[in-house]
Amino acid sequence: MPARLPPPSRPIGSATRGTTNPNRLRRMDRWIAAAHGAALRRAGEAPVAVDLGYGAAPWTAVELLDRLRTVRAGARVVGVEIDPGRVAAARPYEREGLTFAHGGFEVPLPGGARPALIRAANVLRQYEEGEVAAVWRRLCARLAPGGLLVEGTCDEIGRRHVWVALDAAGPRTVTFAARLGSLERPSDLAERLPKALIHRNVPGEAVHTFLRDFDRAWAAAAPYAPLSARQRWIRSAQTLHAQGWPLADGPRRWRQGEVTVRWEALAPRG
Repeated sequence: MPARLPPPSRPIGSATRGTTNPNRLRRMDRWIAAAHGAALRRAGEAPVAVDLGYGAAPWTAVELLDRLRTVRAGARVVGVEIDPGRVAAARPYEREGLTFAHGGFEVPLPGGARPALIRAANVLRQYEEGEVAAVWRRLCARLAPGGLLVEGTCDEIGRRHVWVALDAAGPRTVTFAARLGSLERPSDLAERLPKALIHRNVPGEAVHTFLRDFDRAWAAAAPYAPLSARQRWIRSAQTLHAQGWPLADGPRRWRQGEVTVRWEALAPRG
């Protein structure tokens, strides 16, 4: 078990821009419920999930609680924000299972509790790439055994989203998710790559090669477009798998407009 760090004298991190909209994180939440639902059900009584940096309005924390409770009754959510004004504004929305706290990357929870899930969406975009690994380590050290950190970026209304899933051992997977009807090509998701990858979308880096191959698979699957964008996406994912890309999901998730790749296949070089 990692040593528990003493609480800092002030929250760790910087305030985000705070932009938020209802249902912005629905794709990430849907994936969390599917991928981490079994672990939440195995967790102890009333497992805690943290919505870290929920922004100027509490909608994402409210929605996270509702979605987690579809897979684990009794789950609790704590919205954590570094801006005390945002915490005060969110307090009227507290209810059974939902609270809000002032804090940052130290993830303060009552009694030093360790969360089963930390979701950090659109938080690290303003940081330097070299700062990401240290933040990941700090957040993963706060997780309960079997816990999950999900960190990523999406557009303002949640049509395009890319996130990394991590556990105590480090990053595990990268998920690309989109509203397929709005997608011209898979590489449109490049602008939503998380901070650890967005500057690596250049020739010679694995994520650039993956998006190139995804675009080529998408183009080759054009005959499936009259059936639906979903069928075209599924066919593209099948092609990626056949080419040897280590996909961590299958048709059930592909139908949702997702493709998940093992981290080691996309990890930055050097």
